[in-house]
Amino acid sequence: MQQALKDAGSRSEIVVFPEAPHGFHADYRPTFRAREAAEGWQRLLAWFRANGVA
Repeated sequence: MQQALKDAGSRSEIVVFPEAPHGFHADYRPTFRAREAAEGWQRLLAWFRANGVA
């Protein structure tokens, strides 16, 4: 997937948090991981700003 994005000239990126389980951003689940969720959210907002979405 990373290579396909690069080959397509996409500005998107795939970030994996190896220690975070599925659903780590849902604060109502036992799989919530505050640090990873905060970093992911900041990355999302930065991507939006850099790509004219926000």
